Amino acid sequence: MEEEELECPNSASEKRYFPESLDSSDGDEEGILACEDLELNPFDGLPYSSRYYKLLKEREDLPIWKEKYSFMENLLQNQIVIVSGDAKCGKSSQVPQWCAEYCLSIHYQHGGVVCTQVHKPTAVQLALRVADEMDVNIGHEVGYMIPFENCCSSETILRYCTDDMLQREMMSSPFLGSYGVIILDDIHERSIATDVLLGLLKDVLLARPELKLIINSSPHLISKLSSYYGNVPLIEVKKQHPVEVVYLSGAQKESLESILRLIFEIHQSGEKGDIVVFLACEQDIEKAYEIVCQEGSNLNPDLGELVVVPLYPKEKCALFKPNDETEKRCQVYQRRVVLTASSGESLIWSNTVKFVIDVGVERRKVYNPRIRANSLVTQPISQSQAEIRKQILGSSSSGKLFCLYSEEFASKDMRPLKPAEMQEANLTSMVLFMKRVDIAGLGHCDFMNRPAPESLMQALEDLDYLAALDNDGNLSEFGIIMSEFPLDPQLSKSILASCEFDCVEEMLTIAAMVTAPNCFSNLPHGAEEAALTCWKTFLHPEGDHFTLINIYKAYQDIALNSTSDHCVEKWCHDYFLNCCALRMADVIRAELLEIVKRIELPCAEPAFGSKENALNIKKALLSGYFMQIARDVDGSGNYLMLTHKQVAQLHPLSSYSITKKMPEWVLFHKFSISENNYIRITSEISPELFMQLAPPYYFSNLPPSESKDILRQVMDHLSPLSTMKKEPKMCEKCPETTEQRCTIQ
Repeated sequence: MEEEELECPNSASEKRYFPESLDSSDGDEEGILACEDLELNPFDGLPYSSRYYKLLKEREDLPIWKEKYSFMENLLQNQIVIVSGDAKCGKSSQVPQWCAEYCLSIHYQHGGVVCTQVHKPTAVQLALRVADEMDVNIGHEVGYMIPFENCCSSETILRYCTDDMLQREMMSSPFLGSYGVIILDDIHERSIATDVLLGLLKDVLLARPELKLIINSSPHLISKLSSYYGNVPLIEVKKQHPVEVVYLSGAQKESLESILRLIFEIHQSGEKGDIVVFLACEQDIEKAYEIVCQEGSNLNPDLGELVVVPLYPKEKCALFKPNDETEKRCQVYQRRVVLTASSGESLIWSNTVKFVIDVGVERRKVYNPRIRANSLVTQPISQSQAEIRKQILGSSSSGKLFCLYSEEFASKDMRPLKPAEMQEANLTSMVLFMKRVDIAGLGHCDFMNRPAPESLMQALEDLDYLAALDNDGNLSEFGIIMSEFPLDPQLSKSILASCEFDCVEEMLTIAAMVTAPNCFSNLPHGAEEAALTCWKTFLHPEGDHFTLINIYKAYQDIALNSTSDHCVEKWCHDYFLNCCALRMADVIRAELLEIVKRIELPCAEPAFGSKENALNIKKALLSGYFMQIARDVDGSGNYLMLTHKQVAQLHPLSSYSITKKMPEWVLFHKFSISENNYIRITSEISPELFMQLAPPYYFSNLPPSESKDILRQVMDHLSPLSTMKKEPKMCEKCPETTEQRCTIQ
């Protein structure tokens, strides 16, 4: 058999990169093992398979493999090691394996290995790949842990996880005692969770001298990291050969036309290889997808059909891997065109990409604390992002990068580094976490980039309004319970309020549906009318939150009564719903329910459909989202925010937009300032209900407006008893909140 003819490397060749102190063998072997002898895997005690040796050869060809001995020496002698290398050098897959070998050599006396990733798909892909390379089972020796999915066990010695999951683990284990080595990967992404971990781990390292910290980063961030952590060892992986770059100055103004022209020119040239196109936003993906599909069908069939794969930024379920149907098509036809607006991390694993087209701009969310809303801003990407997009071509000697901008634009208009998310995002969740770990004495955090004081003050103010802080500015008992949920604090508050209003089951469904990706499918051209007809069957007169419950209940009924997953997928396809998103919502809801039971919150029987239940759901929603209220100021659907002077419209897919019935007052879940100022996921509320549930000091701090005058009149007409009950008593587990505004420390 061919498998038996594979060259079998001996034990000595595998260990030649290790210092002698790391060789954990008994030392009584007589000479080098013969190839025909079975070599045992030290991680599970089973003989290595032939695939292990095949993958080992591939690993030895990676650029980082030459640095293994140097890395292991530095790991032994230092507490912190920085590894600098390009995206495809192998640092994310090999460094964690070497750290696992180190932990094995000291018999895991300080714990196992954890490696953080910013993106969920990357964490999953890396875990699967590394388990294969180590010749062990996924979920046993190697596992992954991402939000609402845990594929680990008590046997797991190397786990990949998203950075926010490791951050949450610090709430229950502040010093992360389960780990002997912590690897922070994707540092250059500058996510909030990674920046928080970088700061907090400074204190953890002082408390645990035996703990090792490895920092993987792109070369652009090395000087900043070195000054942040001081004089620590640096392992630099040599750059791979240069990629051919073609600058197309002037093409950026008509980027979509230039992109389409390039795609068809590449395809008609007959050169092999897939194409990856980096666009600015989701809307551009949809436009390009529609045109490429339409025009591609008219091309010469001898060249093969273009298989277009859109990767939407919010499609959290999607990995860059074709489904069975796409895989079969790609075997018949020649080329795949991937349209994306993401960073490109999930594309690193593809070895078939030969062409990259980059527009050089992106649409970013920048949070404005004054109006508590995100603005969608189109701006140039950073030089580090442009470099990572180039690295997708990897070691492909025939690869080409087409930049729809000039070299002058790249050097003058692009910033060297990607902005830290901490300086552009809502910090309320981060501040809640920092208040929680302050209980364990880790409240001080030396951030690599300090967040804006205005954003911190706004976050503290919001937590105060949500009763998460006590009079001294510390986390209240109520805030501690809120922090148990891996959700936005407003959503956590609504779940806790639902305990008082006997609608926990319904509120958990809403929380799961708004946390999961959008349950409505991206519609192909011409399917809008058919989709709206299907979606109308789920509409609820009380609002979009109730419509989401209807959709989830319908999905659950189909899933329970179907004999196979195919039936569920067909139902979702027929109703233009995203099956992957609904499955994710099911998983999220199950975990939220588990948290509710673990902290012993009361959970009443579901009563969805009654008027009393609908009112209770609105009360629970208002308890958390009283800061997100808008009023139709002219009766034509122009909604003015209660907290600022921005005007918005209902989203076209809102149940009110479809039925053409515009309520005067609405509670909304999302709002972003952009070309179309849409408020999304809205439900009608009454001003009386708002005045009963909003904290009085929040109302007093609202800016003067006609809406505030109307609410003041409502308050004057309410009975003294109803105005006194601003914050209902939740339950025995949810402490009664104070109405007096606390001092923000």
